[in-house]
Amino acid sequence: MKIGIEAQRIFRHKKHGMDFVVLEEIKQLQKIDKRNEYFIFVKPGPDHCIKSSVNCHVIEVKCPSYPLWEQVALPRAAKRCGVELLHCTSNTAPVFCNIPLVLTLHDIIFLEPRGSHNKSLYQNLGRLYRRMVVPQIIEKCRRIITVSHFEEENINNKLCLPPGKVTMIYNGYNEWFSKRNYDAKVIGRYIDAPDYFFFLGNTDPKKNTERTLLAYSQYLLKSKVKRRLLVADIKAAEVDAILKRYGMSYIREKIVVAGYIKNSDLPHIYSSSFAFLYTSLRESFGIPLLEAMACGTAVVTSNTSSMPEIAGSNAALVNPEDADSIAMMMLKLETDDDFRSRMIEQGLQRTRLFSWRNTAEQLLGVYASV
Repeated sequence: MKIGIEAQRIFRHKKHGMDFVVLEEIKQLQKIDKRNEYFIFVKPGPDHCIKSSVNCHVIEVKCPSYPLWEQVALPRAAKRCGVELLHCTSNTAPVFCNIPLVLTLHDIIFLEPRGSHNKSLYQNLGRLYRRMVVPQIIEKCRRIITVSHFEEENINNKLCLPPGKVTMIYNGYNEWFSKRNYDAKVIGRYIDAPDYFFFLGNTDPKKNTERTLLAYSQYLLKSKVKRRLLVADIKAAEVDAILKRYGMSYIREKIVVAGYIKNSDLPHIYSSSFAFLYTSLRESFGIPLLEAMACGTAVVTSNTSSMPEIAGSNAALVNPEDADSIAMMMLKLETDDDFRSRMIEQGLQRTRLFSWRNTAEQLLGVYASV
């Protein structure tokens, strides 16, 4: 069978969650499947992170914008290649396409009411595009894949899909993520010493950046150690604006804003941190949870959406809407060595349940059924 996989953005330099998911899936399919023929459709970019092989052809498709690339260039390229099944991996797909479609619908956050305004024009336009496209393609898809039981139930309930149309397949994590010894050269690119709290911030309201910074300010008031906070994936000006808005500019000297951290550096960043804060309001899966736990890092995460499902019911769970709850868990990790050690060991055990090979094997089952 000739299978097309949409992987538009994996050649870009600064990759994010969905980019890594499809990249790892493709790598595993290249290893384990010698029967089907794959056509990987990508937009040209600087990071040629996958290469063609005997039964896997990387096809670069040029087009100036994401919507035009997906709605016009992608179906044309798939048709030219004689694709018999097209797997679109990033929540949306071509509206007009006569090739059988499989869609990975990571979440339907874009169809849900917002708790607060998002100032990012890029994210707002992406939300609008998904709200326009998904209702048009959902009936056309032969199968929909999602990434947690939480999201599977959410999609079924809100979109009223027929039984059996949605298949849950867990994401994995890259085995590159493992405990690393302190490397001053790598860590020094972002912060000058280890033993910090680490937080992946974002302008997206669901990432809960404001409450996490509020919780950190409360932690500083009560802690005897007063560990620093390393914040990534957000600009310093945005952190400064939040601190000013809440009258917390005095804690700025304890916060290090790192910007984008290369994926190859992340294992070192996790390993050298005291704890990782993953305090989102809502996640469909949460790959950073697995990455941090696989590096032997204690994780503070939310008791909402998929996070207890992925981290485990005995993880260090907090109410993400309560800054006090987050701050108290940070302090508990700091003052209770046995508790922190237990969280680290439970995390390492938990990661054994997830792998990209398992993900790819289940994907093959979906392709065969379609």
